[in-house]
Amino acid sequence: MKEDSKKSSSSHQKMSVGFIARFIVALAYFLETFSYYQKVKKFFYNLLENQNYPYKRYFDIFMMVLIFSSVFILIREVRHTVNDFWAMFNDYIISVLFLIEYVLRFWVISDSSAIIIKQYEKDELLQRQFRLGRAIFKALLVKWHYVTSIPAIIDLLAIMPFFHELRLLRLFILFRVFKIFRYTQNMQYFGRILSHKKFELLTLLTFASVVVFVASILIYVMEANNPNSPINTLFDAFYWSIVTISTVGYGDVTPITQEGQSVAVLVIIAGVAVLSFATSIVVTAFTEKLDEIRENKMLSDVKKMKHFYLICGYGDVSKQIASKLHRKGRNVVVLDTDPVRIKEAKENQLHALAMDPASLSTYQSLDIDFSEQVSAVILLRDSDVLNVYTALTLRHITHNIKLLSILHEKDNRRKLELAGIHNIVYAQEIVGILSREYSGKPIAFETMNLLRAENSSTDMIEIVVDDLIASRVQYVSHMGIRKHRLILIGISKIDEAEFLFNPPEDTEIHKGDILVVVGEISMLDEFRLHIHKHKRFL
Repeated sequence: MKEDSKKSSSSHQKMSVGFIARFIVALAYFLETFSYYQKVKKFFYNLLENQNYPYKRYFDIFMMVLIFSSVFILIREVRHTVNDFWAMFNDYIISVLFLIEYVLRFWVISDSSAIIIKQYEKDELLQRQFRLGRAIFKALLVKWHYVTSIPAIIDLLAIMPFFHELRLLRLFILFRVFKIFRYTQNMQYFGRILSHKKFELLTLLTFASVVVFVASILIYVMEANNPNSPINTLFDAFYWSIVTISTVGYGDVTPITQEGQSVAVLVIIAGVAVLSFATSIVVTAFTEKLDEIRENKMLSDVKKMKHFYLICGYGDVSKQIASKLHRKGRNVVVLDTDPVRIKEAKENQLHALAMDPASLSTYQSLDIDFSEQVSAVILLRDSDVLNVYTALTLRHITHNIKLLSILHEKDNRRKLELAGIHNIVYAQEIVGILSREYSGKPIAFETMNLLRAENSSTDMIEIVVDDLIASRVQYVSHMGIRKHRLILIGISKIDEAEFLFNPPEDTEIHKGDILVVVGEISMLDEFRLHIHKHKRFL
């Protein structure tokens, strides 16, 4: 009977554990698939942790205002009476807001349900019983690592003034100042840079601690028995050592014996060495990470851009196009794998990143919204194959982006079209058009060179055919191109989704078409005004 009772009890216990495990796994799957829960969690994660989230900036400013308000109230109440509202605001409202922030960070810092699901699927794959305890331990371990991190400890100490009945805890308001590190990106950069020099900083701290300890004991032994000496206690000796090794030297506590003064000389020399060592560590850290800091700053600037042209590749053609766009006030971002080219692009005041335009990880790092931020992607890499790979990568990300590409070899046009590039420019066709237009004229190649020149007075513009132009111009011959000594490179027919190079005189013009015209800048300006004039004013 007893054995049956034990078996029954053990079976009941296993059933209870199994039910709890199934319930937790089901709950984990529910949370992972519940879109509203994931949406809310992602929102708070972006608000608290994502530096590129547009609303995080306002949240950080709000939190810094709370921090400085809290410290100001603490300073104010030292010699003045603070009214009940501000006391309640400081003791309760700010503390509660910081508590809510702490709890939210604790929630979004890790995905416990994903950890449980991963452990469950691993055990199922290995055909063994689900180890619920191990899954919970892993989830709690991640949370524990966060709770014991320095930023989380500072957050917790900043909440302590909530218990304002304990007067000493009100001093923890000062810890709220350290929370500023969370809300200022430059401070975070500084902390990360110094974290790479942990060993050197620890060595420096150890050396300084030993010097302070030895100097404190020596100065105490030398000075404590002298009635005229200001150093009477071990604390006085410790205070003197700290002030001396830091090379501050207030002069309020000084040794008066020759032995004590000899110790002071040694401590001053050690202090100079400590400061020199500390300075070299910081300078070296910044020197080593300077390129990384600039790259991160460049990434941050690109993510904040509203509209820009993304140029993939930085060769001769790219330089001309980027220069033209930059002079017209357009934002340009250049991607290339060659560090030398990227350096040259930066020297030309462009946003340039040494990244592979054909790699998916590049655009994951950029974290940009193509539909909202990118006006067009211009593919100008060194070969058609590279342009095809880049186009395929971009089409994998989005189908709505406008892709323009240069064609190196005429036989590859179909490949670029299959890759999703519908705006393709073959350089030889343009040269042929220009050559035919200026055939037999001595200025033929001079004009082409002017168009390529950096500081040329020749330019290429796009004119969109609006209602006014369409009402008075029906054919190319009506525009007066030759009269203004201009060249009509082609017409982008929006309705037919094609580009007509060197269109004949009888080509019809429709609303929405884009005219690509080349010529002297002054003549282009005059032509732009002329073509918009109404008939009755002609």
